Amino acid sequence: MFRKFLATLALILPISLGATACAGEPAELSADTVIIDVRTPAEFASGHLEGALNIDVQSGDFAAQISQLDPAVDYFVYCRSGNRSGQAISQMTNMGFSSMSNGGSVANASSISGIPVVTD
Repeated sequence: MFRKFLATLALILPISLGATACAGEPAELSADTVIIDVRTPAEFASGHLEGALNIDVQSGDFAAQISQLDPAVDYFVYCRSGNRSGQAISQMTNMGFSSMSNGGSVANASSISGIPVVTD
């Protein structure tokens, strides 16, 4: 039982450490980084990072939409608080994506990336 726990921890820890950005720590985003807002369409419409894709992590077709993306590209994922973006990153990791950063909330993501919040 303990050995299984350690094996699970060994798998999860590097993913969680590698896929998060600390609040206030500047995010190094390349010109090719894809920005994904995983909130609902209504939340997205109320304000999102300029250039972000809206792929609702709670929608039934989240996996189908994500599977159309290139797993070799860098992704910057955010939501309202960082919880749903963490869930999205976990699902993306299980789908073979390897380079993702959790921007946390939309305000934090804007602050650390320097990308403005816009409305459509």
